[in-house]
Amino acid sequence: MFKRSLLVVMVAAATAMSHAAPLTKDNGAPVGDNQNSITAGPNGAVLLHDVQLVQKLQRFGRERIPERVVHPRGTGVYGEFVVTKDLSDITLASMFKAGTKTPLFLRFSTVIHPKGSPETLRDPHGFAIKFYTKEGNWDLVGNQTPVFFIRDAIKFPDFIHAMKPSPINNVQDANRVFDFLQSQPWATNMLTYVYGKQGVPTSYREQDGFGVHAYKLYNDKGEYKYVKFNFRSQQGVKGLNVKEAAEQQGKDFNHLTNDMYNNINAGNFPKWDLHIQVLDPKDLGKFDFDPLDPTKIWPNDLVPEVKVGTMTLNRMPKNFFQETEQAAFAPGNLVPGIEPSEDRLLQGRIFSYSDTQMYRLGVNHQQLPVNRPLVNVNNNNQEGYMNTGATTSNVNYEPSRMEPKPATEKARAVATPVSGYVQQMGTKEQNFKQAGELYRSYTAKEKDDLIMNLAADLGAVKDSETKHIMLSYFYKADADYGTRMTKAVNGNLATVKAKAAKLQD
Repeated sequence: MFKRSLLVVMVAAATAMSHAAPLTKDNGAPVGDNQNSITAGPNGAVLLHDVQLVQKLQRFGRERIPERVVHPRGTGVYGEFVVTKDLSDITLASMFKAGTKTPLFLRFSTVIHPKGSPETLRDPHGFAIKFYTKEGNWDLVGNQTPVFFIRDAIKFPDFIHAMKPSPINNVQDANRVFDFLQSQPWATNMLTYVYGKQGVPTSYREQDGFGVHAYKLYNDKGEYKYVKFNFRSQQGVKGLNVKEAAEQQGKDFNHLTNDMYNNINAGNFPKWDLHIQVLDPKDLGKFDFDPLDPTKIWPNDLVPEVKVGTMTLNRMPKNFFQETEQAAFAPGNLVPGIEPSEDRLLQGRIFSYSDTQMYRLGVNHQQLPVNRPLVNVNNNNQEGYMNTGATTSNVNYEPSRMEPKPATEKARAVATPVSGYVQQMGTKEQNFKQAGELYRSYTAKEKDDLIMNLAADLGAVKDSETKHIMLSYFYKADADYGTRMTKAVNGNLATVKAKAAKLQD
């Protein structure tokens, strides 16, 4: 009986092989032998006309594309967003009509650490969503924290350089990190987030996601409101402290990716509720901080959140490189009804992200399947590397009477009043108030973890002046916060208090 079963298996295997798709070269021609190179006789040299050998080696040496400078390690997931509250009164974006279901691709990521790095390392985490809407793709490129370290794009390269490994020994160095941050007091708020539970999520499912910046929604009357987009996890928000992260790293340093794949494949689809905050332009000056400053949140008691829909993640990519690695997000990918605000960091990102994707993937990267809009693209671009548009038009200019391509009136920029002078100046700073409020909102354990996590890095700083400047920021935010941090890193509390007394909030 065993022999008969084995024979059946062998026959079935042979039958399957006979129907399997043959291995081909890049031009589609079948491969005759993929195990042996073509040689001049049994002991002769390999021949250059062995196209399969040459092609395999050529392709192998070109498998990598430039790694993202920021957000290099990522995990992508497909899903959908369903609107539950109609927003037609404030935006003409079709995806915000009640009941509308919009497919999407979300890429979770770490900001600083390279591709292949442990997911247990403390880091801001990217939360970038590509909505495939009926009017083109909208990219909401945010993070798992509602604020950021800096407020002006001119400091973004400096910030990233300081966070990245040393150019001398290629090792990340707390001395470099805090040497930069001591000059950025407005980073105190973000530090209080990222050294809390948000810095090392227990899973990608158990973190919130934020657009961070203010955007503008405008309606068919040309009226606009400033809006923030906040995704609240239905799974709750959980994170690991520095000791728990070290334990997790010893067990599985891919815990975020593995958790997402395991849950999606098991049918446990995570969900987030989208809440928005809406601010009338006339109210921008009513706060003791600049509402367009990305280092600040809009407190709920001042600008309440309203739930407008739910996002569900339900499908993993079939190929990591083709989808997750080649996914290209840019804040400049907007649709009618949504515009950027005058947020200085957002304005810089609009250029930088699009430019980066053109460098990494080429000028036609939006023709790749993961980036391709669901709607027809009707632009005049017919050339450039890897153009697969199959365009047949003789008209690649505009305007034209032969093939008119009229502009869409509702996509015209919304009229926004401006005033003042060309200048290089700061805004209302209020660097410490929200950081103190955040610290006081933490539970006793969350405060303990924050102090332990932050002390692990700040305690490694050798320069006493840098260390005490940072401690004065935490003390200015909250006296208990600063006192505990000073004790944790063996600082001088009198020095900290003296420095804090000179700071303006």
